[in-house]
Amino acid sequence: MLHRSALAIIGGLAMASAMPAAAKDITVHMKNKGADGAMVFEPSFVKAAPGDVIHFQPTDPSHNAETISTMLPAGATPMKGAMNKEAVLTVSRPGLYGIKCMPHYSMGMVALVQVGKPTAADVTAAKAVKLPPFAAKRMNAALAQVK
Repeated sequence: MLHRSALAIIGGLAMASAMPAAAKDITVHMKNKGADGAMVFEPSFVKAAPGDVIHFQPTDPSHNAETISTMLPAGATPMKGAMNKEAVLTVSRPGLYGIKCMPHYSMGMVALVQVGKPTAADVTAAKAVKLPPFAAKRMNAALAQVK
């Protein structure tokens, strides 16, 4: 016969295993200069799960982070951060989230957040989005990491 405390432990373990994994907090830095050159998000490619929270930190001044309206999963909530302030994106839907720094968008300051396992159609649609030339080059490099 199981002891009452053993039953309580077994019951607690069963409840814990039925709960979804805790959401992760992920930090992305907005920098004037980084490993990939001038005006970058680091990291510029992030893998996340639905419910995760991405914090875009203005490591250097004069940056913001906002979603690219044409590169967002259907039904996902857009995000637009203020200049020189942390921007927070809670990813709710699987797919690809394009991110830009508006003042430095034409200089290629973009990032990509992959949530879950995107479909081939998601990747094709993201590759078809028109971006400024340098932003397109960096976004294509990020899209090459999608798996």
